[in-house]
Amino acid sequence: MTFIHSPFCGTCHLARKMLVTLEEMYKKPLFSEMNASLHPALMEQYRVESVPCLLITHKGEVLEKVYAFQSVPHMYEKIIPYL
Repeated sequence: MTFIHSPFCGTCHLARKMLVTLEEMYKKPLFSEMNASLHPALMEQYRVESVPCLLITHKGEVLEKVYAFQSVPHMYEKIIPYL
């Protein structure tokens, strides 16, 4: 699972805090990070429409893109099937 963000995005900072909380619950890293500004080709390849985005892939195939980081419980429900 890749957290796609922009360093200038306030919503991205809030989303990161939610993901950090989930990693603390599991006591291990769950997410990699990618600065959208530095990887425009990947943004286009995966058709990422906005940031923040949690891009969930398996063997290069997009399984899900999560744009609405509503709450920690919401994000927990989104990621649990992929853990």
